[in-house]
Parts: sequence; C-alpha cells; structure tokens
Amino acid sequence: MNCRERKSKISASRKLLLKSLMLAKAKEQWEQDQVDRQGEKERYLAERVTPLRTSGLSFAQLQDLCRELAEKVDIVDEERYDIEAKCNHNMREIKDLKLKVLDLRGKFKRPPLRRVRVSADAMLRALLGSKHKVSMDLRANLKSVKKEDTEKILHGMKTLSHSTCIAPPPPLASQCSFLLPRLSVIAIESLLYGHD
Repeated sequence: MNCRERKSKISASRKLLLKSLMLAKAKEQWEQDQVDRQGEKERYLAERVTPLRTSGLSFAQLQDLCRELAEKVDIVDEERYDIEAKCNHNMREIKDLKLKVLDLRGKFKRPPLRRVRVSADAMLRALLGSKHKVSMDLRANLKSVKKEDTEKILHGMKTLSHSTCIAPPPPLASQCSFLLPRLSVIAIESLLYGHD
C-alpha cells in the first residue's frame, strides 16, 4: 500500500458545488418548515380563540367581556400549572425508577479510565498516606540471602534424599524459613521435588 494520501475521485470545484447545493436545499427545507409551523399555529389559534367583537358594545358590556376573559385566563393558568406539576412529578418518578433499575442491575456507568503505571511504593504511599514509610523492594529481600546459606541447605537436602529412611523428608519450608524468604523456599522445593 502506498503511504501517500489517496486522491479523491471528485475534484475540489465539484465538491464545493455539491456542498453549496446541499446547503441551498437545507435552507429551503428549513424555510418551508418555518412556514408550515406558522400556518399550523395560526390554524390552531383560529380553532381555539374566537375573534373579539368590541365594536358597538357599551361600557358595561365591555366590562362583562373583560371579566369573562379574565376568568378564562385564570382557568387556563390553573390547567397549565396542574399540567406542569404532573410533568415534574412524572420526571422525578422516571429518574427514581432509573436509579432503582441501575441499583438492581448492579451496573453503573463507569467513566473511561486511562492506564497509569504506578510502582508498588507509590501505590502504598497513596493508600496509607505520606506518614507511613513502607518499602516493597522485593529484590533487596532476595539479595540479602547469602550464597553460603543456600549451599548448606541444598547439601542438607541431598543428604536427606540419599538416606535410607522410608518416610519422605520433611518439607523444606519448615527447615529454612528462618534463612530464606518464602519465595526462595518455594523455588528450591520446586527444583528438588520437581513440582511446578
């Protein structure tokens, strides 16, 4: 495969022409939607609201008309308030039910986490705080074992394996736990006894 970028099959001028045609079509559709919405709004208002005829009415009749309109406005406001309260109540209920579903499933949305390399010392410092000075340097523990001690133990194990006793030799861990860390003991046992 070539490392060069692929050339598009459409020229730049053709792309520009297509983009401008798409934008013109989108603008035309948006304007048509606006006209349709306005027409629907006017039709709805014509059905619901009757035109007022105030010409030729006396002062008392105008006052009665104003009272009727004020009563209608109050009724509409009460209905709007009731619908708003029901809507808010339903939204709270939906939110509570969603939380219950998440609790029952036991799965929560977890944010995407990045992998961060942290040393064992840094992790312990973060968990225990800066007051505790704990070192997890395992290599230092392994290097502290002297070569002479391991040779003595290995020699002792060979003499035990060549002895004529029928019972198997005692486990190596009980003999040398005071000399070697546990990891070294397991490694020596696996070498001697062939355990994996």
